[in-house]
Amino acid sequence: MKLKVYAERMSQPSRAVIIFCKVNGIDYEEIKVDISKRQHLTPEFADINPMKKVPAIVDGRFKLFESHAILIYLACAFPGVADHWYPADLFKRSKIHSVLDWHHSNLRHGAVTYVLNTTLAPALGLPLNPRAAAEAEKLLTSSLSKIESIWLKGSGRFLLGGNQP
Repeated sequence: MKLKVYAERMSQPSRAVIIFCKVNGIDYEEIKVDISKRQHLTPEFADINPMKKVPAIVDGRFKLFESHAILIYLACAFPGVADHWYPADLFKRSKIHSVLDWHHSNLRHGAVTYVLNTTLAPALGLPLNPRAAAEAEKLLTSSLSKIESIWLKGSGRFLLGGNQP
């Protein structure tokens, strides 16, 4: 049975899952969940993801949500995914978890809050909030600076010392 990816391309986490599947040759069916039409809030989607967020996957009878959990699952469950995405080495995996957790509360939070409050809010029936956007821009700028000063310092090598994510 083909992997089903429930996604909204407006969502960065959805795009990450889709791109990961494409880059790694994972055969999948993309099922569009239109956030502007509130499709993520339907009882049918809640059966797939009770948190009512995208992305989510269904692999046979297995359902999973949260982009980081999905990416880790895909890296482990599908043959042919290169080891550099999610190495077998425990220390390397722990570093990846560290970055994924940091990403969610820093880079991701700053980016989504900025884009929502400068651009997307009206499409979702919400008002723009320039003050929230300004605060988010500060967090986003700080997060990008940390990526450069901590994870890309020196020879420009990525987190685990290689040149691949």
